[in-house]
Amino acid sequence: MILFMIKLFCVKKHKTSVCLCEECDKLLSYAYQKIEHCPFMETKTFCSICKVHCYNVSMREKIKVVMAFSGPRMLLYHPVAAMSHLIHSKILRR
Repeated sequence: MILFMIKLFCVKKHKTSVCLCEECDKLLSYAYQKIEHCPFMETKTFCSICKVHCYNVSMREKIKVVMAFSGPRMLLYHPVAAMSHLIHSKILRR
């Protein structure tokens, strides 16, 4: 889902068409690296609900901007994934 959200952000904000801009590509690579090496991913599912914030501050702020922009738009572009994310994040936060 992170790939789709960053692509959506990049297309709409940076006016790219097919490929990600350099900044968004770096952000995606960074996010994948953190997700891949996260020891808690099996149990947390989403970084936004994690108590351990392993992203460095500047990257965390960039991710927040992407999520704030792309999150609501996911209902239009990928409604099944958006609803699944919403349901899982509410269930897992309890």
